[in-house]
Amino acid sequence: MINISSRMLFFILPVMFSHLSVSALPPPEDTPEEVLATEIIIEAKSPEDNQPLTAEEYALLKEEIAKNPFPPQINSELRHKIFLLRILKLIRSIVP
Repeated sequence: MINISSRMLFFILPVMFSHLSVSALPPPEDTPEEVLATEIIIEAKSPEDNQPLTAEEYALLKEEIAKNPFPPQINSELRHKIFLLRILKLIRSIVP
């Protein structure tokens, strides 16, 4: 059996929260995801230095990367320091 205070809650709560506006739809200025998925991208960024590229420059860069897939060689001293840092990280993960 419901007492009077519980019944009052059913009437008071909707009045208390009536000022909140809830919308299930996105704002009208948002572009729908379906439109964005079919959009043709005509500008890109370089994976090397993050500079803006045109579509033609990006295609040429992709071809160049495909021809030479190996990354550039780094200095042997720097490579050794990276190796030591990885060992240090491994030791720190084992010994807190």
